[in-house]
Amino acid sequence: MLAPFQAGARMKPRISVITLGVADLPRALAFYRDGLGWPTDGIVGSVAEHSAVVFFDLQPGFKLALFPRASIAVDAGVAEQATSSSECILSHNVARREQVTAVMAAAEAAGARIPRRARDTAWGGHAGYFQDPDGHLWEVAWNPKWPLEDG
Repeated sequence: MLAPFQAGARMKPRISVITLGVADLPRALAFYRDGLGWPTDGIVGSVAEHSAVVFFDLQPGFKLALFPRASIAVDAGVAEQATSSSECILSHNVARREQVTAVMAAAEAAGARIPRRARDTAWGGHAGYFQDPDGHLWEVAWNPKWPLEDG
């Protein structure tokens, strides 16, 4: 049986950064910055070995990081392992149905692989999938039950 958390020691349900392990940091940077148009300061922290990383500001208080897989293994003290594109899905929701196709087209033009083109879904929305150059799976979705501001 797990011991209960002590008062004030609970982990809040919040994510501040999602870090994607990549094989080639400059290639991954080019895909997200140049291909998708995401602003960034580029590769930072490359003074020390295994410290080069790229950050993208997403919503306020939330970032996406790109970090070489070998550096993640060293930093976390774990063995580097084979990757699988079915381990995790990053989802990008849009405000209007037609935006799904537009975002998918932009990702494909940037070099993404499209394993599933945009289509109507069983849950009443419209969605498709692309993979970045390292195989990370992104869902682009319009969900009429989750209204978003246009933008």
